[in-house]
Amino acid sequence: MLKIGHSVRVPDSLRGPTPSAKDEVIPIPVELEGVPGANKDEDTINYYTRNYPVESHNVENFVYRKWSRAISDIKNIRDEHERLNKPIILACRDTGEIEPAGEAAGRDVTADIKAKAMELGYAMVGMTAYDNRYTYVSKRKWVKPYPTAICLAMEQPYEETQMIPSEPAEEAVFATYRKEGAAGLELGDFIRSLGYHAQVHNPTDPGSVIIPMFVGAGMGQQGAMGYLLSPHFGSRHRLMLITTDAPVTHDQPVDYGVPEFCTICQVCVNRCPGRALQRDQVWWRGVEKFKIVAKRCRPVMARYAACGVCMKVCPIQRFGMQAVMEHYTETGQVLGKGTDHLEGYEMHGLGYFGPSDLPRFGADFFHIPEGYGDAHLLQDMKQKIESGAVPEGPEGDKVWQEFRAQLGEFVKGPVDAMYAEYAREDEVDMDEF
Repeated sequence: MLKIGHSVRVPDSLRGPTPSAKDEVIPIPVELEGVPGANKDEDTINYYTRNYPVESHNVENFVYRKWSRAISDIKNIRDEHERLNKPIILACRDTGEIEPAGEAAGRDVTADIKAKAMELGYAMVGMTAYDNRYTYVSKRKWVKPYPTAICLAMEQPYEETQMIPSEPAEEAVFATYRKEGAAGLELGDFIRSLGYHAQVHNPTDPGSVIIPMFVGAGMGQQGAMGYLLSPHFGSRHRLMLITTDAPVTHDQPVDYGVPEFCTICQVCVNRCPGRALQRDQVWWRGVEKFKIVAKRCRPVMARYAACGVCMKVCPIQRFGMQAVMEHYTETGQVLGKGTDHLEGYEMHGLGYFGPSDLPRFGADFFHIPEGYGDAHLLQDMKQKIESGAVPEGPEGDKVWQEFRAQLGEFVKGPVDAMYAEYAREDEVDMDEF
């Protein structure tokens, strides 16, 4: 049995809307102990913020999002989700402009907000300072200068998560996003009824990188697959923020032993179909973390029900952090590792893959459209010229005219793929995008 360094009592606000009466206490062995939250170098974070500010995936990979929508193997349910999600997205975008509906309560309202969040069905809620260093460049004018981030997580259904990757599993993810976004609008209204502002950052259209704030609020630590690993749900949740000027008490980061455990576990690293996960942490933009190789992740996600194998095979997701850490403390082994029960998965058209098997893809599989919309268009035109596909005369003129028209659409239209899809009717019709 390993020596326990410290134990973490999981508060009710991180255990779902109906937590059991029994305390949930997680033992953290000495060999897994690290720092609360994450190792950070604040000067380096500030340097990158000044010189290389973060931007949304929907901007940086405008072309990928459009391409992935078109070739998705779950296109029908995805299109239906986008249709149903559109009004929720648009409502969230307006919340920063709504004034409080009542007189300011004039007291700490932490308990009020957390209780209301759990009543609305959230699995976890925490409070921390909003870190504007993580605000996307394209969202800086949208994000209001409210000091607190209310960090909210909605659990996605357990059974469907174990069916990843599949259409039913992703349909459950989409439903969770819509439920969470709608609940965020209700919670925003509640905060305004207390006399304070509330800007709702929709989970599929956020204003910033959000996991650092969840870590800061003590709601988990970032795992090897890039997800937040929370104490009760692991990675089986969807995250969102509400920023506010309400007087609340901020939570503090916690050392759950996740980074060191993930370094030992490696199940998600070994089972990733695209070999997109790295075995060791690296320093990235001033934070020590596990970094995903996105160019090997996205091609699989686009073609196989948004993948998510890394979530499915995580023992903390499957069994809960308490059970996993208790087992590791007692045996020095990772619960479920090497078993079909944890590691096995099936991919549509490819078959079943057990603990020692992985799918194989050719090199061309990973060559996909990516990048900013205008940059991709220019690169495509350059390749046409180099290959002789732009002849002299009328045929070549026609190619140039088409290029000019397409470039004009990118220049005049939204640079954010989400804004292009969810634009109001008087801007861009999503059905025509």
